[in-house]
Amino acid sequence: MQQALTTAPIAQRVSLIPVLSDNYVFVLHGASRGQAVVVDPAVAEPVISWLEQRGLELSAILHTHHHHDHIGGTPGLLQRWPKAAIIASGADQARIPLQTLAVQGGDQLELLGRSVAVLAVPGHTAHHIAFYLPPAGDDGGHLFCGDTLFAAGCGRLFEGTPQQMHASLQALTALPEATKVWCAHEYTAGNLRWAAVQCPGDVAIQERLAVVEALRARNEPTIPSSIGLERATNLFVRAADADTLRKLRGSKDLWKG
Repeated sequence: MQQALTTAPIAQRVSLIPVLSDNYVFVLHGASRGQAVVVDPAVAEPVISWLEQRGLELSAILHTHHHHDHIGGTPGLLQRWPKAAIIASGADQARIPLQTLAVQGGDQLELLGRSVAVLAVPGHTAHHIAFYLPPAGDDGGHLFCGDTLFAAGCGRLFEGTPQQMHASLQALTALPEATKVWCAHEYTAGNLRWAAVQCPGDVAIQERLAVVEALRARNEPTIPSSIGLERATNLFVRAADADTLRKLRGSKDLWKG
């Protein structure tokens, strides 16, 4: 399916808005016309304030999955911008209300003049999707992956199976290595501390942990990551099979570090 929602120029920037305790809301905005697309708005007010301060009009909201810390801000945003499109998994309409465009894996969109691919990535939830913007010009591409792939981690298996999560992670990390990974939580330091315990001799993990801890000491985000970085340092991505991923997920769930 091909859907064109705007005719604005190619989007040139992604910005993040920290909300709640560790969530990020992402804003894709173009070079002109003042349009913006918001991804996984947990709450409304900080997003409204951010957009209004920059003179941006909300044209669409993307939802990766149904959890409240990813959809909770949508009603408030629609009160401010009632014509904004709501794009989410059509299989999850009962849990993600207000949809104006129901999508599924394999669909193609156009947002702010930029091609967007919808990817089915079950595991964290049954109908989780991701949104991928392929490279354009000097832009290496962007992945909005919700809670499936984290920086140095992956989401808990609330509804899916290890087999589904393994397949989803392999599909995501088959994308070009320069792709920026915009995952929805600031979990990177904890994920890497756990990984360093699992693989104490892994130089790449130790080096990344040092960089991440320095960023967090300055209260700076560790997002975006990149596909190349995840291939090198994410133990869930590196898992050879679903059973290995299952064991790693169990270890991470029990870890108290």
